[in-house]
Amino acid sequence: MARRDVRLGKLMSGCIDGIPLDLASRLLPGSTRLNFGLLSHIHLHAKAEARYSATAPGETAGEGRQAAPRMSQAGLLGLIDSLEGAVRSLRLPITGREWADYYTDTNYTPEALSAKRALVAERAARVAAGKRVLDLGANTGLFSRAAAEAGAALVLSTDIDPEAVEQNYRQLKAEPCAPVLPLVVDLTNPPPAIGWDNAERSSFYARAESELVLALALVHHLAIGNNVPLGDLGATLARLGRWVLLEFVPKTDSQVQRLLRSRDDIFPDYHLEGLVAALDPVLALEEQVPVPGSQRTLLLFRRR
Repeated sequence: MARRDVRLGKLMSGCIDGIPLDLASRLLPGSTRLNFGLLSHIHLHAKAEARYSATAPGETAGEGRQAAPRMSQAGLLGLIDSLEGAVRSLRLPITGREWADYYTDTNYTPEALSAKRALVAERAARVAAGKRVLDLGANTGLFSRAAAEAGAALVLSTDIDPEAVEQNYRQLKAEPCAPVLPLVVDLTNPPPAIGWDNAERSSFYARAESELVLALALVHHLAIGNNVPLGDLGATLARLGRWVLLEFVPKTDSQVQRLLRSRDDIFPDYHLEGLVAALDPVLALEEQVPVPGSQRTLLLFRRR
């Protein structure tokens, strides 16, 4: 991911025991052979694995093969130290293309953004103090940290953009420790249950149920950008949390207009009343608060 393409992280879903060394070696650019850590732990290790794969410990190697050498404890500890150093030296390149202007390109003045943060923190403190919060579409985690500061025991801070999640992680590392866990999650294709009998690793949704779900400036991306029916969205949100704090962005907002430039408006029910009606079978509206300085509205729902 650091040396070729961040999207290669998706290989982990299909390689439950780790990406095969020979595959990793072939995927990495040739320049990585000039890095001692990657050369020894990926490329040379892959060759050694192929050479000794048919020879069990203590067996005599077949013709044309060498017996696998034994390693002393000191040698093994040195190898582990070297491997740890190679991993620690890796850095994901940050281009900022997706997230750099996110908080400055959302029709919010600094004052409006600060007011929204306060509104989110107040409701998180009211319904989820000491409990877990799931922040869907968290970007770089501004509101995840607001929920953590409001007393949440743990905030699962998810976003589809790996760079935004990496930036979130780096900020958390640089600040006093907050109970926030940044995760790369595509809500239109969330991590499934995998492994033996589809039970070795539970699905993300099975592990993510929380007291409060934050869905801030998210609904338009799912409903208009990805054609997710509002009723289906409500059912998923209700399954994930007892409380849902949702931000509705109307069609008059420039961010929604941007989504509609490249497609027909086939969403007649996408308005505030239509959203509340679509969610009503599973989520009861408890509070409706306009976001100061914007056309947007915060809606607090309780699971029925």
